[in-house]
Amino acid sequence: MAQLIRKEDALEYHEKGRPGKIEVVPTKETKTQRDLALAYSPGVAEPCLEIAANPDDVYRYTAKGNLVAVISNGTAVLGLGDIGPLASKPVMEGKGLLFKIYADIDVFDIELNTKNIDEFVQVVKALEPTFGGINLEDIKAPECFEIETRLKKELSIPIMHDDQHGTAIISGAALLNAIDIVGKKLADVKIVISGAGASAISCCKIYIALGASVKNMFMYDSKGLIVQSRTDLDEHKIQFAQDMAPVDLHEAMVGADVFIGLSKGNIVSQDMVKSMAAKPIVFALANPNPEITYDDAIAARPDVVMATGRSDYPNQVNNVLGFPYIFRGALDVRAGSINEAMKLAAVKALAALAKEPVPDIVNVAYNDVSLNYGPTYIIPKPMDPRLLVHVSTAVAKAAMDSGVARKPITDWNAYESELYKRLGSDDMIMRYIVNKAKQSPKKVVFAEAENIKILKAAQIARDEGIAIPILLGSKEKIMSMVAENNLHLDGVEIIDPLSDDTENKRCEYGEAFFEKRQRRGYNLYEAKKAMRDRTYYGCMMVNSGEADALVSGLTRKYPDTIRPALEIIGIQDGVKRVAGMYIMLTKKGPLFFADTTLNFNPTEEELVDITLLTANVVNNFNIKPRIAMLSYSNFGSSISPEATTVRNAVARVKQLRPDLVIDGEVQAGVAFNKELLKENYPFSDLVNESPNVLIFPNLAAGNIAYHLLQEVGGAEAVGPILLGLQKPVYVLQLGSTVRQIVNIIALSVVEAQVKG
Repeated sequence: MAQLIRKEDALEYHEKGRPGKIEVVPTKETKTQRDLALAYSPGVAEPCLEIAANPDDVYRYTAKGNLVAVISNGTAVLGLGDIGPLASKPVMEGKGLLFKIYADIDVFDIELNTKNIDEFVQVVKALEPTFGGINLEDIKAPECFEIETRLKKELSIPIMHDDQHGTAIISGAALLNAIDIVGKKLADVKIVISGAGASAISCCKIYIALGASVKNMFMYDSKGLIVQSRTDLDEHKIQFAQDMAPVDLHEAMVGADVFIGLSKGNIVSQDMVKSMAAKPIVFALANPNPEITYDDAIAARPDVVMATGRSDYPNQVNNVLGFPYIFRGALDVRAGSINEAMKLAAVKALAALAKEPVPDIVNVAYNDVSLNYGPTYIIPKPMDPRLLVHVSTAVAKAAMDSGVARKPITDWNAYESELYKRLGSDDMIMRYIVNKAKQSPKKVVFAEAENIKILKAAQIARDEGIAIPILLGSKEKIMSMVAENNLHLDGVEIIDPLSDDTENKRCEYGEAFFEKRQRRGYNLYEAKKAMRDRTYYGCMMVNSGEADALVSGLTRKYPDTIRPALEIIGIQDGVKRVAGMYIMLTKKGPLFFADTTLNFNPTEEELVDITLLTANVVNNFNIKPRIAMLSYSNFGSSISPEATTVRNAVARVKQLRPDLVIDGEVQAGVAFNKELLKENYPFSDLVNESPNVLIFPNLAAGNIAYHLLQEVGGAEAVGPILLGLQKPVYVLQLGSTVRQIVNIIALSVVEAQVKG
């Protein structure tokens, strides 16, 4: 399904909170006067003097080695054209964001108010001392060729114009594999190219380096086929000129093995694809509308290997597969340039990675049972976490082999380990959960639909294909709020438990509820009356299978939502206590906290239940749990009843689940300090890897910890997640944002998938 992005949502995203998408964050202590004296005057003089004596020490004492400039003059921005440097800034910030989340590279975006080549080069050249690399972006042809060429000659840091080389590298990898799949030889195939701009020319150069023949390339610009008889060709186009009479694109496609589209949408017909050679390869890369749609190409030729620039079809040629990792590898060996050897290394690494078995996390993210190398999977997916290690390592090695590396890597195992640590794992779990929810959307009933946050979240959940919303509340009030706020919820089911329309259903639910609770404090009248409450009504919908999950609690007290869930839905077989868990999204990855909401002073047996429930949920998220059971003591250092309870619970869990990585009782600080563990407690299961699941000894500790980490530590809290219920019920925390509600919806759908 194509991604639905509404104008108002995009503008709100960029404007909310701190405007823009990036900020500068200090990496050193700045709390005391001594810290500041070290950071600036007088302490800063010492690294200055060291750098003055040895310029290479700038990489030792400053951020230069991990800092890239994304530079544009706004003359060719996406599909928007020449919109100027100011209007290009959101795109450049976005590019910086991708550098950071995919490869942990810091970025300053720089927008230059000049179209003059000399001025552009002069400014960028003057910036060289600041940056470890330069990413040129959205500069129109032919100026971009000269700018990049001159800068590469005059600067001694990595420089790449991603619009030229990004598409070339990714499509080169795709072409290598497509040729392999159809059983042809790159040197022999006829290639038709629609487009003769910077990207098309760079693509063809890569293809030639990979083995294609220029005599088999037929390139078209806006004036037709590029032939030697034309007098309007610049130095970049002339190298692809054919010695023949001009023919139109329709004629050139007859018998062609490969079509590369880097021009404009809808210029290739089904008949043109039908006229191509057996097992044709079509890369229609114009965005947002390809030269021919994926569906039309497949319908015309079922044997076609098809790629586009779109994320909603197989084989997306996406530059994000390349530039973060190419710069990562170049920076890590302090390369003086990004040369052809490094680009080709990236091509071959991408092509090779597509042939390897795909991890489950990638299959889930793309709603595919099993991605396998073949016509619909010729290049890796952008969310594949292996890209950072595979591509960056290949680029770094190529830089060393080609002689441009100034800081060679000697321990490749250590380097790969370092790269894995750089992965932006804090939000990967939510990507996994959201994409898993999209695999099989479930019906989620909202007990508080007369709330604008709930309505916005329901709209997003439906737009994204995460869930099928059911809204409980006054139809008149909900429709009025929808209209007033320009929401789009047409066709969403709205049920008013207080209306005459639901009288029969209330009666049916009330009788079923009475049957459950008739000896537990409810008479028939009270049971039927309870169905006028939207949370009780929603729980009955879930219990009866008319909905798959309930989301409530935004405007009511926590117990008021928990009580109906326990009374109606009940706990799972074999579970003695329901528990509460939060997912804390931190810069070091997700942490799972339990119990944070329900059990005040759990017994040994209850701690065991909480631990096993939490471990099972973490496993469902495709993450191996590493569990620390926390206390104020370490491994028997206290014989108090509280510490002993935790210690005994650990022993019991190990007995029940010897497969789990778990240890305790242990202090939180010790659990995360590998050196301290190795030195003092080398026997611990947590010595080699830090925990990702924290089990707290009581409710006060867990609740305080998650609030502190959220408000002071800057972590994002996702939850609470109720563990141990028969079916999914989620209670929103006070003040939940629309984003947090959407996260909860996705979690509820994933749980419904597992329990269904």
